[in-house]
Amino acid sequence: MTTIYLDYNATTPVAPSVTRAMLPFLEKHFGNPSSSHQLGQVPREAIARARSQLAGMLSSNDDEIVFTSGGSEANNMALKGTLLQHEPSSAHLVISAFEHPAILEPARFLERVGYGVTLVPVDGNGVVQPDQIAAAIQPQTRLVSIMHANNEIGTVQPIREITDLCHQQGVLVHTDAAQSIGKIPVHVDDLGVDLLTVAGHKLYAPKGVGALYVRDGVKLEPVIHGAGHERGFRAGTENTAYWVGLGEAACCVSEHWNEHAIQMERLRDQLLAMLTDLVGQPLTVNGQQATRLPNTLSVNFPSVTGDELLEACPALCASTGAACHSGQTRLSATLAAIGMDPEIARGTVRLSIGWSTTEQEIELAAGMLAEAWQRLAGARDQESHD
Repeated sequence: MTTIYLDYNATTPVAPSVTRAMLPFLEKHFGNPSSSHQLGQVPREAIARARSQLAGMLSSNDDEIVFTSGGSEANNMALKGTLLQHEPSSAHLVISAFEHPAILEPARFLERVGYGVTLVPVDGNGVVQPDQIAAAIQPQTRLVSIMHANNEIGTVQPIREITDLCHQQGVLVHTDAAQSIGKIPVHVDDLGVDLLTVAGHKLYAPKGVGALYVRDGVKLEPVIHGAGHERGFRAGTENTAYWVGLGEAACCVSEHWNEHAIQMERLRDQLLAMLTDLVGQPLTVNGQQATRLPNTLSVNFPSVTGDELLEACPALCASTGAACHSGQTRLSATLAAIGMDPEIARGTVRLSIGWSTTEQEIELAAGMLAEAWQRLAGARDQESHD
């Protein structure tokens, strides 16, 4: 049975060109980039090139790129690095109610050690409203961190409006762009942000590599101490092969994101149309009234749970939006934040499309889901009549 992968928001495969770029630094060029001898020269030059490639993708300066082990480290660096420069009584953080755990958990840590943290709500469409940010800012607010695009329902946030109002009050802005890069334009000057997170495995680079954009002049307290690598922001011997891979992935994004975005949006809309037709009744879509990522479809199937629906489609890889145990529904932070009825959220499935998704896969996935839904919903109706 052929596996159909529609979980690209969870992770992406490594692009072939990325693997090819990495191999010489796994097989041959093993030198420490910080070494002054000749074996360090090729890795050092490769890292400089990768940094430039990533900066090109973000339209930033090369020296504003700090490589990390992934998006979680970059988020921790942004939040902790900003606030730990100040005494807890004089520093405050603002985040949204549906941030990824890689933001929410560092924020909770900061709160436990005495820093002020405010969670702003999102509206029913899954969008953070700038006036809510303005209301949350306090005299001691040092940082506002709002994701660029939500990982579950794909809604894109008004980051430029948020940065403009924050900068008017001298507050720095960070955005986690892990989900948006490769799907919509992500340029730091257009967004106006001071800090921005990149996660390699979301853009066809390996897991275990990422970066933090740090605008020139922004100071951070290091959260990993050591020999002072990466301008002193992040100690640790350079991971040459993976950084090179991230640079190559950035090149792929720069060159091809637009054509991929057009294709993904077409397939996403086709998938929804086919599901609606095959299921035979309207399916509600989360975040449908907002600007969304072109590849993301969060849809609610009635009369079933997402878990049982995907269990009935073993060849389909996708995600649910709620966990159901012992008759209780536990909503994800995103679905809870947009105020979803738990009964509707039980049937939420997230289907996310990638650069290599085909029309045939979309047709097969729609057929699988519709057939499974009809079988499960029919059995449930029969039980209710018995």
